[in-house]
Amino acid sequence: MKLPVIAAFAVCLLVPLAQAAENGEATARAAVQKLVKERKIEAFEKSPINGYYQAVVGSQVLYVSADGRYVLQGTLYDADAKLDLTAARLADVNVAKLAAYPAAKRISFAPQSKPKYTITVFTDIDCGYCRKMHTQIAEYNKLGIEVDYLFFPRTGPNTPSFDKAVSVWCAKDRKAAFTAAKNGMEPVPQKCDNPVAEQFDLGMKVGVEGTPTVLAQDGSKLGGYLPPDQLLARLQSLGKADLGD
Repeated sequence: MKLPVIAAFAVCLLVPLAQAAENGEATARAAVQKLVKERKIEAFEKSPINGYYQAVVGSQVLYVSADGRYVLQGTLYDADAKLDLTAARLADVNVAKLAAYPAAKRISFAPQSKPKYTITVFTDIDCGYCRKMHTQIAEYNKLGIEVDYLFFPRTGPNTPSFDKAVSVWCAKDRKAAFTAAKNGMEPVPQKCDNPVAEQFDLGMKVGVEGTPTVLAQDGSKLGGYLPPDQLLARLQSLGKADLGD
């Protein structure tokens, strides 16, 4: 006969518990927003750590306690699963940003047959390892890897490296101009509507810190320059073959 009373009591408990959870999330979010100021919080959700939320801000994941007092920044690693949870979450964010960027605004070097893998490479005309990577472009393609280049002049806008990227983009034959510039030839100075600034901005948003920065199709960062066979092995280990739509 006491069951209805117990049930009613349980329902009464659920309401304040739900409100507490909502208040905890609001408090935690407010703490992060105060910390990052005008920067946008791209995602906010419960974290794998009990009592903590996680916020994606640009190319970072912040972990914040429900009371908003503690904020952690760094790598969250699942020792049992042997998985970098922070990198995995950022890969999910990055893949959406890269997928939204038009193919027409990339300089692509693809195999003659259908590619098995597609990578995005943020590159700088004057970067030594970027140049070394491009000297092996035929080998990457032979292994079934398509290389989609986006410009990331490390010196930033209004610098010689940035102007070279613009000149390459504005060339009549972009791929030929790109390869020539990578071989050390000065591109003919040109101006036109170009996506170099927005590509540089995209690089900042996905956490590019140096060049080349190589990202797999699932958004995973593969690091910098890797010889063709090593890059293929990394892509195979991801198990993310590009089989098309």
